[in-house]
Amino acid sequence: MNNTSVTGIELGIDTFGDVTRDGEGNKLSHAQVIRNVLLQGQLADRVGLDFIGIGEHHRPDFAVSSPDTILAALASTTERIKLGSAVTVLSSDDPIRVYQRFATINALSNGRAEAVLGRGSFTESFPLFGYSLQNYEKLFAEKFDIFKQIVAGGQITAERFGLEPLATKAVYPNTEEPLRHWLAVGGSPESIARAVNTATPLMLAIIGGQPARFKPFVDAYRAGNEQLGNGSLPVAVHSPGHIADSDEQAREEIREHWLRARNRIGKERGWGSATEKEFDTEIEYGSLYVGSPETVAQKIASTVKTLGLKRFDLKYATGQMPHETLLGSIELYGTKVAPRVREILAADSAQEV
Repeated sequence: MNNTSVTGIELGIDTFGDVTRDGEGNKLSHAQVIRNVLLQGQLADRVGLDFIGIGEHHRPDFAVSSPDTILAALASTTERIKLGSAVTVLSSDDPIRVYQRFATINALSNGRAEAVLGRGSFTESFPLFGYSLQNYEKLFAEKFDIFKQIVAGGQITAERFGLEPLATKAVYPNTEEPLRHWLAVGGSPESIARAVNTATPLMLAIIGGQPARFKPFVDAYRAGNEQLGNGSLPVAVHSPGHIADSDEQAREEIREHWLRARNRIGKERGWGSATEKEFDTEIEYGSLYVGSPETVAQKIASTVKTLGLKRFDLKYATGQMPHETLLGSIELYGTKVAPRVREILAADSAQEV
């Protein structure tokens, strides 16, 4: 099953803290959305999901700019769920402070913290914190190298763009085990090569098109790791979706919100307008996991098998979907979808023996 074991598969959720509306159509405050994200994470823990990732953004349609602060709150109000970012925009942050914040969350949660590091597809943080987009790639490469040195332990040295050179023996607080972390990528060959060359677990953001399109990247990642002696490092996928009691209900609940969010961001990036046909195509053949528990479970299991995943994270919040609707999706994911995915994978594994 492409490096995937049935018992080892992890099923999680991601959110960017989309600004939602209440049942009467009133837009919620950023503060209320943040409080709701905390409640959503607590529910995910109670229904047995394995991971929650919270994204970082600096724009009006997303309420969360400091995911690690919410993760710290979840660390003290959950019991077993792993806590991570989705993603931390490392290019416009300080890698030392990122490490220290996640090391602190790791202590508070008894070892459940994971830093998911990326360049970020949204760039608002660059001008906000005084960085030039001309240095987009250079900043990430430099800061990721520093972060990896910190995790590895020992002497840390680096030339830092616009800052004094770094030379220190350690960064504190210490962690009881090496801090778990992932490299989040969109699937470029350069990003895959960076993950291989730094022996870093791979988190693929697949937000459109058939998941099988990414198999060559996963194969290249595994071949590179084998060649360099990195061992079998995990691969995870982040994709959007929504779960309801029936396929029809799930589509109805997310359709308008998906189209509005897709077209708002698409307008900023020069994409063509999305249509209901594109929405339906993404559900049927692409990377939009929308439907009843059985429909979504079958689709997730197929992606897990195709790519040999260690983890699948469902981005459960899209646009202005009400908080109560999101809670329902999370509950179905944990109580119905996750057990069914494992059942499907177990049956397929038994047939292969």
